[in-house]
Amino acid sequence: MGGLLFKLALPTVTAQLINMLYNIVDRIFIGHIEEIGDLALTGVGVCMPIIMIVSAFAALVSSGGAPRASIAMGEKNTESAEKILGNCFSLQIVISVILTAVLLIFNRPLLLAFGASENTIEYACDYMNIYALGTIFVQLTLGMNAFVTAQGYSKIAMLSVVIGAATNIALDPLLIYVFGMGVKGAALATVISQSLSTAWVLSFLFSKKAMIRLKTGNMKISAKIILPCLGLGLATFMMQASESVISVCFNSSLLDYGGDIAVGAMTILSSVMQFAMLPMNGIAQGAQPILSYNFGAKNAARVKKTYRLLLISCLTYSVLLWSVIMIFPRLFPSIFTPDAALIDFTAGVIRIYFGGLIIFGAQIACQMTFVSLGKALSSVTVAVVRKFVLLLPLIYIVPQFMTDKTLGVYTAEPIADIIAVTFTIVLFIFQFKKAMKSIEN
Repeated sequence: MGGLLFKLALPTVTAQLINMLYNIVDRIFIGHIEEIGDLALTGVGVCMPIIMIVSAFAALVSSGGAPRASIAMGEKNTESAEKILGNCFSLQIVISVILTAVLLIFNRPLLLAFGASENTIEYACDYMNIYALGTIFVQLTLGMNAFVTAQGYSKIAMLSVVIGAATNIALDPLLIYVFGMGVKGAALATVISQSLSTAWVLSFLFSKKAMIRLKTGNMKISAKIILPCLGLGLATFMMQASESVISVCFNSSLLDYGGDIAVGAMTILSSVMQFAMLPMNGIAQGAQPILSYNFGAKNAARVKKTYRLLLISCLTYSVLLWSVIMIFPRLFPSIFTPDAALIDFTAGVIRIYFGGLIIFGAQIACQMTFVSLGKALSSVTVAVVRKFVLLLPLIYIVPQFMTDKTLGVYTAEPIADIIAVTFTIVLFIFQFKKAMKSIEN
């Protein structure tokens, strides 16, 4: 089981780390634009909540559809798995068209509501106007790649990300600096890169190499097929979409208490948080096909062993990254900006903001196992508790009890994380035992 998890997880983790470059490399290049780098970085950071929402809609469809396709494959029902794939593909196209229209029409008022100031709004609009045109590529790359991984082809899924990231890294300095496009160049590089990734993923899913293939006959959306997928994917959607809501709350509060520099620091912290989450999500996605397939095949022993390996792997990573942040607080801020004031400010709050990261690996392991076993209600519950019941109100409550209100906003994150992980573990113990008994009997 360890070898199988390693075989599936390694390419997925690699893909997640490379995929992180999509979101981070733009900010690094933008942060180093002469004279305007700090304001441009803050402006693009305000776009992140909207980008999170776009990704969340991809996850709504794929994170529910891919596990259900894996379960169907475990039950030897290839026809059902292909219908799920076809329905999810069509729904993502519909969602992409709607999102693109909304972003192009309402981007400026949305960005102002999400924390842009008079100093940063133009940079934010420049980036978002171009990024919105590539919404369909984001949806299909993220969404369809999950079905490639669900079939066990994690190397193929990794290559789709490698193609896009390599293109993005090559185009960023060319478009930003050589052609003088600034933040517009960063957005255009991302759109072009995502389009190439989409072409790679779809060419595989339409080919005979895939175990379950995209077929036009399965693309007519059926409520009976798609609604269970959306129900299961709702937890992941809420986790990612709530990140957007939380980001807006963070930005607006920090703009009130600390100004543009506090929002700029939050842009860096959210980038580091992506660094923290993506490898753990990669490990979890590598475990998902094993968990779902064996749950469908009613092999409780392999499900239990896979979960234990997943938990150990996620916790090991979260502890190691927490240690690096605590020991070297200036390391990550220095990557994103040469501005001494912004580096000093970020280094002063990064240890507090990531205080709960040390145990967060357990949250990811339990969350993915809930999804992999088809436990939609449990997945939604832990997502809602962490973000809406805990973190959202704490962003406004904690500063009222601290002299430094800006620091109080950052302190809300570790308090929410520690309480949420404790709740998730308790719920998981009961639900996992119940699920194992259902297939053992």
